[in-house]
Amino acid sequence: MNTKEIDTSTRLPVMEHFYTLQGEGYHQGRAAYFIRLGGCDVGCIWCDVKESWDAAAHPLMTIDQLVSTVTKTPTGLVVITGGEPLMHNLDILTAAFQEAGIDTNIETSGAHPLSGHWDWICLSPKKFKPPLPDTLPLANELKVVVFNKSDFDWAEQYASQVSTACKLYLQPEWDKAALVTPLIIDYIKANPKWELSLQIHKYINVP
Repeated sequence: MNTKEIDTSTRLPVMEHFYTLQGEGYHQGRAAYFIRLGGCDVGCIWCDVKESWDAAAHPLMTIDQLVSTVTKTPTGLVVITGGEPLMHNLDILTAAFQEAGIDTNIETSGAHPLSGHWDWICLSPKKFKPPLPDTLPLANELKVVVFNKSDFDWAEQYASQVSTACKLYLQPEWDKAALVTPLIIDYIKANPKWELSLQIHKYINVP
């Protein structure tokens, strides 16, 4: 089943969903309900959730089911991630959460047109399929995963295209963290507009 065959106005392919702490970026440490949608055509070689790429491999859940599940927890924040969540139309999903009083955050590569109504947009561009130009000025947070030294120049290209209010983060790729974290620290000290993002959920062993 192709992603385009799914009626995402009422149902979405959900790889997993769980209540945890946001481990990265601006909202690090906040209680958040994560919904990881299936489907991705970006294809990062270092992706740690490659099983999310095939939308057809994951069960469909209705928007009512998702909202009902999240509102059974005390959280005030839902994070929609993937895969690449913008492969789906998220207008009705986000409207339903906001009507329920839940803030909506998205983590996206920006490679597909923006849909949904968002309280916070975390843009994490990837070299494998770049973000659409229209999405860049809408980002609240630019989070660049650093895999090697060339990624610093690449990050600066996108920093020049987001708004001046956008928060800028550099995050070490997990498997190369020991190598690249010292480089990131030195880079941020020389370029203090950037901040460090660490995947603290992996350090404290939560999803």
